Amino acid sequence: MSLLLVSLLITIILLVFKLFKTLNINLSITIICSMIILQIILAPTICIQYTISGAKLFFNSVFPSLFPFLVIINIIISYNGILIYSKLLGNLICTPLKLSKECSFALLVSVLCGYPLGARYTCGLYEKHIIDLNTCERLLNIASNASPLFVIGAVGTSMMSSPKLGYMLLLSNIISCILMGFIIPSKGLGFKIKDKNANSAKSQHLNTNIGITLKNSIEDALKNSLNIGGFIVVFSVITGIIKDNVIFHIVFNNLSSITGFPKNFIEGLFLGILEVTNGCYLISSSNLSLYVKLPVLSFLIGFSGLSIISQVYSYTYKYNVSIKKYIARKFIQAIISSILTMILYYIFLHTSSIFTFSDMNIYKSSSLYILVLIILFVPLLIINIIKLFHTS
Repeated sequence: MSLLLVSLLITIILLVFKLFKTLNINLSITIICSMIILQIILAPTICIQYTISGAKLFFNSVFPSLFPFLVIINIIISYNGILIYSKLLGNLICTPLKLSKECSFALLVSVLCGYPLGARYTCGLYEKHIIDLNTCERLLNIASNASPLFVIGAVGTSMMSSPKLGYMLLLSNIISCILMGFIIPSKGLGFKIKDKNANSAKSQHLNTNIGITLKNSIEDALKNSLNIGGFIVVFSVITGIIKDNVIFHIVFNNLSSITGFPKNFIEGLFLGILEVTNGCYLISSSNLSLYVKLPVLSFLIGFSGLSIISQVYSYTYKYNVSIKKYIARKFIQAIISSILTMILYYIFLHTSSIFTFSDMNIYKSSSLYILVLIILFVPLLIINIIKLFHTS
């Protein structure tokens, strides 16, 4: 069954890419958009319903956490926070991944808030001539994990009724990003000669009035938040149209009878490639075992879906960054994440009591794990802080 599942997943993805490769891109987009317009005309209530659903998702869940985070991050950048973070954590985080120290900021943002913010600040580093193109393309796929709030809260707690499963999915997703840093070839540490005006720009940032900085930070945060919100609403409408379309129901029913997988599982595979949230919800609500559901959920979270990839492309399109290379690497990362989840399943879940959730003492060891990390990490951080003030 697992082999059949992987084959079905790969077939769906290849069919999607084959459509765009065989047909002219303009013709493909025009046909798809025309079909969507026709569906909206025939069933306008569906469009309204899913537009409101997408807007509620954005304003109730995404915007409250995303907007203040972006404002604070912009203020940090305005006061040369990238240099400070690179001095504190650059060698510790970036050297093993063969990245320049300045990349530590984008990596931390990605770990804390997830995609597409890793791509947003990676492109910012490249735009400021802090990193070169090769490093930018590598960093796009390394700083490309899902939001911890989404994986633990939405997928783990809400959909799977177990935050522990969310932590396992998050762990496999982050490790897969780290492994991509070793897989993707590097050319040195990616330093690039900065502009002649770099020093003046640096001093300009340090002397910026706090009122102007706050104003610019809020404007930039609003622009990027609404940009992400627009993608959420559009893909909410597209996935809603697909779910309520008679033709797709017939196709999914036939695929379900041929493969033996539940219909909502097949829908989840297809819709998850478009938009990860709906796909994860349908996968988690299927009747299949955890051994089947968890690797597929991990794959969808690692791949991120065309919605997130489109958001990433909205930041990278103006630079000479290959989106095809990015998508191919995301596919590899998704496979690695799925394999890691199966390994973690056998290590932690296969022989544990997570199926009944009766023995909760087994998870108290996570506090000890966090304590060990703190003991290892804090001395290194203190040493770097001392060095920072000593060299300032």
